[in-house]
Amino acid sequence: MSTEPAVPSFPTSLGTSTADEIRLLGQDLTADLMGKVGFGELAFWLVALRRPTPSETRVFEAVLVALADHGFTPTAIAARLTYLSAPDSLQGALAAGLLGGGSRFLGVTEDCGMFLHEALEGHELPTDEAGWDEFALEVVRGVQGKYIPGLGHPVHKVQDPRTPVLIGIAREEGLEGPHLELFQAIGRVHDQVLGRKLPLNGAGVCGAALADLGLPVELLRGFALLARAAGLLGQIAEERRRPIGMDAYLTVDRNAVYVDPES
Repeated sequence: MSTEPAVPSFPTSLGTSTADEIRLLGQDLTADLMGKVGFGELAFWLVALRRPTPSETRVFEAVLVALADHGFTPTAIAARLTYLSAPDSLQGALAAGLLGGGSRFLGVTEDCGMFLHEALEGHELPTDEAGWDEFALEVVRGVQGKYIPGLGHPVHKVQDPRTPVLIGIAREEGLEGPHLELFQAIGRVHDQVLGRKLPLNGAGVCGAALADLGLPVELLRGFALLARAAGLLGQIAEERRRPIGMDAYLTVDRNAVYVDPES
């Protein structure tokens, strides 16, 4: 009888490792997945615990590409400044960029998916465009002047170029579901309630598309962060090639207006 203490075991449904093998999603990582499964497909598979169809993979990866933009935004500036100045700067820059993107810009993906999901819950789905428009008017009126996620963009004032492309891809693949239908209907009718026309933005359409794929709406911000990480790495690499971090810092610092906290 062995007197050795029992080794704790914490099995998960995702996989495990031994000295000779790495098992992931029931597959041998080195024999069945590496070089045969794309990263977008794997990310979907890890969350949904089912392998996506080729159509689902195409829509999902289109979302990741749409959300990987890394322009001159506060998130990019934060990443560049942190890379420039902080100890362990690469880790700090990634953390700053992910936290900044997650708290503001990429929150729209989760907010929009959640907003649409809650509106659709328990509601009988319309069967034609007129029915969707009527439903969308009801939804927008119910907001009572509050923020509607997915509407408006600081740069693309008329139309976000990502929105029609992603809707078109979902339609081609037969994955234009109720979240995208309601999102488009809100785009058609919101001005009747709000009194002005706003574009449907790319972060919002990505949230609608992800929700139509059946992915948990609570995790939509995570998918946005996954996509944004690629952009952040690009931004940090660009800072190494063509530094602007110090110029950005000095511009902000020299234009700051310091206010007496007691005033």
